Amino acid sequence: MTQLRQRMLEELQRRNYSTGTIRLYLQHVAAFAQHFHRSPDQLGAEEIRRYQLFLIQQKKLAWSSYKQIVCALRFFYAKTLKRPFMLEDIPFPRHEQRLPLILSKDEVERILTAPSHLKTRALLMTVYSTGLRRSEVARLRVSDIDSARMTITVDGKGKKDRVVMLSPVLLDTLRQYWRQAKPKHWLFPGETPDQPISGNDVFAVFHNAVRRAGITKHVSPHSLRHSFATHLLESGVDLRTIQLLLGHRSLKTTARYLHVSQYQVRATASPLDSLNLSKKPSEK
Repeated sequence: MTQLRQRMLEELQRRNYSTGTIRLYLQHVAAFAQHFHRSPDQLGAEEIRRYQLFLIQQKKLAWSSYKQIVCALRFFYAKTLKRPFMLEDIPFPRHEQRLPLILSKDEVERILTAPSHLKTRALLMTVYSTGLRRSEVARLRVSDIDSARMTITVDGKGKKDRVVMLSPVLLDTLRQYWRQAKPKHWLFPGETPDQPISGNDVFAVFHNAVRRAGITKHVSPHSLRHSFATHLLESGVDLRTIQLLLGHRSLKTTARYLHVSQYQVRATASPLDSLNLSKKPSEK
């Protein structure tokens, strides 16, 4: 490992970045350097501009992937090289305002009942009943389930723990699953029992269930999280509570579910309804 890479690693560790983020940031900066066959500390604003255009025009990266690379480069120049003035030359892409895709309760039911394996059903039920992210459900431990208090402790994004409710229906399914599989540490272990299930495996079992359920929408495991939030909102749960359950830093992030809640849309009266239009128009 070069001294520069070691320094970036240490700066990331000092700020308590997750292991996954550290790995990705190091990979992105290394790919940037390899593109120009030079050490990244010898690359400046012009190389950054050309690399960003390469990612957009030739690689045609998804904006989410592109944004992650931008974050890595901004961290490298501002924190590792101590050149904060470079941030002006590493612009963020404009945020795409896309509404999350929501599954109906019927569609969720079809997905959750589609798996033939109890472990898969228990995993997908856990995602929907708690609104967990894919990485969060993968890292659940058996000890995180508190049946006495009916809660689940979640190792959340950014290493921020939070507590969510434990559904009695989910608890019953988890007990059946535990009696059958006897997981010891990780609630949903991977192929190696001492390791948790991978995020890619969560993705795969979800899409297998979607296919078996006959759902044709372009959905992902995150769609269960979106549906959890929207269905809570439609049942009358307030935004602040949903924010805490989802682990959102900002209420603005949670508020987007107001835009996708059909209940809220249907319950909102049009201003047309307040007008007196009893006078009929002339037929001439």
